[in-house]
Amino acid sequence: MGPHPSVAAIRLAVRRVLNDILDAARAPSPSAPDASSPRLPRPLVLVACSGGADSMALASALAFEASRAGVRAGGVTIDHGLQPDSDLRAREVAERMTSLGLDPVDVVPVDVGRAGGPEAAARTARYAALDATAERHHAVAVLLGHTRDDQAETVLLGLARGSGTRSLSGMAAVSGSLSGVPEAALRYRRPFLAIDRQTTRKACLVQSLPVWDDPHNTDPSYTRSRVRHEALPALEKALGRGVVEALARTAQLSRDDADALDAWAQDAQRAATRPDGTLDVAELSALPPAVRRRVLRRAAIAAGAPAGSLFARHIEETDRLITAWHGQRPLNLPGRVEARRQGGRLVLQQASQ
Repeated sequence: MGPHPSVAAIRLAVRRVLNDILDAARAPSPSAPDASSPRLPRPLVLVACSGGADSMALASALAFEASRAGVRAGGVTIDHGLQPDSDLRAREVAERMTSLGLDPVDVVPVDVGRAGGPEAAARTARYAALDATAERHHAVAVLLGHTRDDQAETVLLGLARGSGTRSLSGMAAVSGSLSGVPEAALRYRRPFLAIDRQTTRKACLVQSLPVWDDPHNTDPSYTRSRVRHEALPALEKALGRGVVEALARTAQLSRDDADALDAWAQDAQRAATRPDGTLDVAELSALPPAVRRRVLRRAAIAAGAPAGSLFARHIEETDRLITAWHGQRPLNLPGRVEARRQGGRLVLQQASQ
């Protein structure tokens, strides 16, 4: 008799991701030896585990599938220090991962700042710690337990912010480190984006895996908690079941569109950039607004504007230097970047002292 359907589903999702990781590791690279060489150690894959049902289900599936795939499996849990006895809780989670056969297993304490609010600050600290842990152990990937329900919440939050197609695309199945280092472009993998939260909880139940329910997940002071326990249930009550699946499907469709537009914008920016680094206004004017605004965002970031502080209103005002030019003064963008029009050129650069 095979495993319970929920266990089979999470194992299959992890198996597919491990195969993708191995395919990427075996890809020829001019700066690295052949990953298929028997002299090389088996690649290490880490799981980020909070002790909740999603990440515990992921940890158990990785422990089961790793040896069969020919990889080593380890784990890391982050102690955010935001709750009483959080260090004890982190050690308990580490012990559970060790009992599953994961090795190495790290507990990493972090200091959570205040920039961007509590949720964003915790996320920034968490990913910085995961990046550092992956680099210390030379891990080829870090698995994250985000589910289809998390994806739906992310899309709804993006819709509320009005941040455009990229925001509606939610979380990617594969993403890089926050540092943007090229060699870490494929570091984070999310095997469960097509699996609902109920399946991961059932998988833990039938395997007798203890789980910890983070009280922050039900704390209404956190935006995502309100979306999870108030907004989504209200939508399902008003529109019927299937809202979560529809939002997750929207994420994938939006991601495909955003990827295509980003590729177009990259080519358009190259064509519009003059030898002196300024942008040709005539070239920009001929572009569709969705592409032109992507070019402007890319150019502002390249000039030093922090991506996280560059909002839609900044890009819209910069766009008016092209579409509604009437001699207006230069714009001040985040990161002390100045945007100004000089005749037929758009200049984005660091403001002078």
